[in-house]
Amino acid sequence: MFSHFRSVSLLIASVTVASHLPAQEIPPAKVAIINLQMAVSQTQEIKKDIAAMEAKYSPRQKAIESIQKDLQDIQKQGATPNLQPGREADLQAQFTTKQKQLQRLQQDLQADVDAERQDVLGHVGRQMSEVVKGLALEKGVDVIIEVSNTLYFKPALDLTAAATAAYDKAYPAK
Repeated sequence: MFSHFRSVSLLIASVTVASHLPAQEIPPAKVAIINLQMAVSQTQEIKKDIAAMEAKYSPRQKAIESIQKDLQDIQKQGATPNLQPGREADLQAQFTTKQKQLQRLQQDLQADVDAERQDVLGHVGRQMSEVVKGLALEKGVDVIIEVSNTLYFKPALDLTAAATAAYDKAYPAK
């Protein structure tokens, strides 16, 4: 009982003291909006990296397309009437082998592309974060909110294009 009375007394005392302290005013915050995904995807560095990746993986993509064509040819051959039993089994074996080869190539290509894309996006994302912080300081912005978390904003608050331009200036594509 005594501890309960003591807790209530302390609570009343702290409220009384707090009500006599001068109120601190918090100035209004200057807010901006950014579409970070768009800002990153529009940088010259990302555009250059995408073109380089397309060139790098183009031969593997062409190999996949070639195997897909081979599979279509095998299917056409298998669809011909009066196929000899030995030939049908041979075509089925070829088809199965090509299908496994295609699946392996597709998986390897996808894994390599995904890994490289993550490396590039991680690198550019970290640099973009620094650029956005600098842009906020330069423009006197207190908080920048990602557009995906925003229901409405005035277009004048959007820093996406400015962030992309600042990034391209700070990190020109080589």
